[in-house]
Amino acid sequence: MNASLTVNNDDILLKLCHSVSHVLSSTSASQISHAGMVQSISRTRLKPDLSCFSIFDGGFSGLVVINFSAASAIEIYRRYMINMGMPETELAFSHTSDDVSNVMGELMNQILGDFIGKISKELQTSISQSQPKMLVINKELTISVDTNLDNAVARRVSFKTENNHIFYLEFAMDKTEFIRSADFEVDEEFDLDSLIETHGQPSQAKTDKTKDVLNDPNVKGLVVDDSDDLLSQLGL
Repeated sequence: MNASLTVNNDDILLKLCHSVSHVLSSTSASQISHAGMVQSISRTRLKPDLSCFSIFDGGFSGLVVINFSAASAIEIYRRYMINMGMPETELAFSHTSDDVSNVMGELMNQILGDFIGKISKELQTSISQSQPKMLVINKELTISVDTNLDNAVARRVSFKTENNHIFYLEFAMDKTEFIRSADFEVDEEFDLDSLIETHGQPSQAKTDKTKDVLNDPNVKGLVVDDSDDLLSQLGL
């Protein structure tokens, strides 16, 4: 979000773009980036080869569409599954596979969950989403979904995978502005993984130090009793 007192549609779109890049990059262990330019469009559309959409409602209403090319969908799917520990020989090769649709739908759900969690916190509002729908299509469709948008603003942003395959995010929502009060401060975000790693370091250091003592040939007469350790942990 920008530091100004007003948050508009494009600020919200930027937050959504960050969620797309963050979730897809972390889950696929690859680099997913979005363009610095945003295109103004008249309406959102479902386009080949694999398209996913979801409606959100609450503090504001809108529609999110992600149109994947076959190449971008397969790349993200395969990187995600390999990152999850699946053997490469067991993975699908076609974007029409049900497995690909299921995985891409789950990733869309994670993207919207990340976006809604952050935007709800920053704008102090409540937003809910519909279950993402994933469609394999071979010709362009015009999507028409009742999202109760009175004065819709529609945008398109292009994304690029690590192998330079392109996919597009299309976003529509009511034209709106959120105005910050002068004394309002947003809580700082924290990375849970970093927090765990930071607080886990002393325990790891202690374990490493104990191992060094046990392996030191100059230390004699030291006996480690597993039962004593267990009783100590139980407070006995």
